[in-house]
Amino acid sequence: MPLLALALLAGGILSAGTARAIITDSVPKFHTKKPAEGTPVDVLAETIVYDSRRDVATALGRVQITWGPYVLLARKVIYNRRTDRFQAEGEVHLREPNGNVLTANLVNIDDRFRDGFARHLRLIMTNGATMKARYAVRRNGSITVYTDVAYTACKTCRLKGGVPLWELKSKQATHDERKGRIYHRDMTLEFAGVPVFWLPWLSHPDPQHPRSTGFLVPRFSYSGDMGVGVGIPYFVNLAPNYDVTFIPTVYSKRGLLARAIWRHNTGPGTYTVDAGGMYQLKPETVDPPGNHRWRWYAKADGTFRINRRWQWGFSGAIQSDRTMMRRHDVDERNMIHSRLWIAGLDDRNYLYAEAGHLNGLLDVDPKRGDQALLPWLYHEYTFDTPVVGGALTFSTSLRTLLRSASDTPFAGVYVPKRQTLLATRLQWRREWITGGGLLLRPFLDVRSEFRQVRSLPDPSVPGGLRDAEATARLLPAAGFDARWPWLADFDGGYHVLTPVAQLIAATSERLREKVGNEDAIAARYSAATLFLHDRYPGLDRFEGGVRANLGLAYGLYRDDGGFLRATFGQTLHLAGRNSFAGSDSGLQRKRADFVAGLAFAPNDRFLFSWQGRFDPRSFRPRDQEAQLRISFWNLQADISYARQLADPLHGRPRTEHQLTGEAAWRFDNGWQVFGGWRYSFRNSWTMNRFIGIGYDCDCFTMSLKYSEDFTEDADAVFDRSISLSIRLLTLGGGKAVGPAF
Repeated sequence: MPLLALALLAGGILSAGTARAIITDSVPKFHTKKPAEGTPVDVLAETIVYDSRRDVATALGRVQITWGPYVLLARKVIYNRRTDRFQAEGEVHLREPNGNVLTANLVNIDDRFRDGFARHLRLIMTNGATMKARYAVRRNGSITVYTDVAYTACKTCRLKGGVPLWELKSKQATHDERKGRIYHRDMTLEFAGVPVFWLPWLSHPDPQHPRSTGFLVPRFSYSGDMGVGVGIPYFVNLAPNYDVTFIPTVYSKRGLLARAIWRHNTGPGTYTVDAGGMYQLKPETVDPPGNHRWRWYAKADGTFRINRRWQWGFSGAIQSDRTMMRRHDVDERNMIHSRLWIAGLDDRNYLYAEAGHLNGLLDVDPKRGDQALLPWLYHEYTFDTPVVGGALTFSTSLRTLLRSASDTPFAGVYVPKRQTLLATRLQWRREWITGGGLLLRPFLDVRSEFRQVRSLPDPSVPGGLRDAEATARLLPAAGFDARWPWLADFDGGYHVLTPVAQLIAATSERLREKVGNEDAIAARYSAATLFLHDRYPGLDRFEGGVRANLGLAYGLYRDDGGFLRATFGQTLHLAGRNSFAGSDSGLQRKRADFVAGLAFAPNDRFLFSWQGRFDPRSFRPRDQEAQLRISFWNLQADISYARQLADPLHGRPRTEHQLTGEAAWRFDNGWQVFGGWRYSFRNSWTMNRFIGIGYDCDCFTMSLKYSEDFTEDADAVFDRSISLSIRLLTLGGGKAVGPAF
């Protein structure tokens, strides 16, 4: 190592105090992590001694040698120019270019830091893991072999006496930097100092190559109808921007599920393809729809950037039957939305277009109720220049919805076999504040639409289906919103009391019997929607007539962040046809139900929210919702209560009355207990519940959970299971699930 020799020689034959030498020279190209051309060697030492007869230089004291990204600290460094090798002794500390830090009592290095050996060493990796060994030999600049190895990622998670919570101990470990993996031979996993698992061979990625090819953590499961399941994922790093993971899983009662996941980063975007198939050994023992010899699925999604304004993407899935993915823990969705889309955003100009398909996967979904969106287009533009002092927005919607058959998903809700909608909407908003603090917001909303509808269910016509019809509607609405906030300060905060009055005049909803309801079913009247100009969420329904929304809003806000907010009000239908007549929404009468809402948070550890709907005559409660969130001391809890009366016209065929709660108590030593429960008062039955214990620290996470799910759908039936999930930092984790009894 001539550079080091020259540096030491530059320090003189014998020096007292601190010796320093800097020299610049070319560096031979040995490996990609070498310092750049002309990188100087910087040597700091208390004393430098040079033996010209043996051509050996010795640095003593607090020695620091810096060569590009390499930094070596030691009590003593001996360099032999003839053999081009140097030896560091005493509290050796070496930082490598990859970020790893090596400590040892003796390090012997040659060939410009490429090869060498170390004794009684400790390697601190960039991912926080440490590896201790009795002896290490490095060769070819990229392979290091460690003897009598102890590997762990535990830094603070240790037992009394300093024993790490978990540790891999192996007779030999080989780190291949080119492949990016560490290979252990004769490996034992110790937990809390006790051996619990042995393998003759194990490998895992190093911190610089987390995507290296190899086996992942095995997956284990057990269920009564599928038997024992064993999956051994294998990850293949084909290139820096694409890979594939094979996940073959064998079930003792069903057979082999072959699955593969492909991922690809193309630069402008990414996409994923997930596909699998199974040849069932005993399909006759499976409830429909899963009683097939062959079961398979394929799904994919991706998003790609065209330029700074435009992007496009796709997503979709197909399967042999509607429960294939749910039964094998591939995808828990109960609705598949396959689509090809493009979207553009430029300042106030937005466009979205899609061709899609929707498929319901629940047993209650109609067997021939698949829906195709061909196409769906939405465009919105807001003018930069104010119009009559306000903001003017113009939007266009185009949608064609096809299905294999007409349907009546809820009583009084009809959807046709085919419906095409072209709608335009002009919205104008303005806001000003009077000298007395009154806030006025006038608005104008004009909607025009043209529809073609085919085979719309209608019990009033012969045969129950309407012929193909075309309809056109003009639906204007105008009004104003007036608010007069009153502010009062107090020591530590302030109050705000705001009376609110809205007057809205709209034409009555026309030709309703000729229009299918696709997107406006889930309308809801509550404190959250009291001051909306139209309570319908979509374009298939329109809230018509003259009405007034009256209410009072109160807020108390403290300087420390605590607050109390309350809303109370009512809607009055003054003239015209009431679009909610015949429903049970609370808006069906001239004097609608009273609605109220409350939110209270004295600090960031406690939040209580509530909203309710009350009969306008008797004030008898109808809908009620409440939620309590607590994060106090070591307790975290979330309790929700909901009671919603049946309203078939708006997607609620039955009264729903449920209580849901989840809570966890964390102990100071890392342990926690948790549980949850969901109960239906309507059926007087528990829908699901679970309880468990967990532990987590800086290197280890564990959860043991017992759960019961009483909901059933097709061949996805009542389930009682115990699940155990474990994760070892830097090594991954696994999860095992099986029946409790």
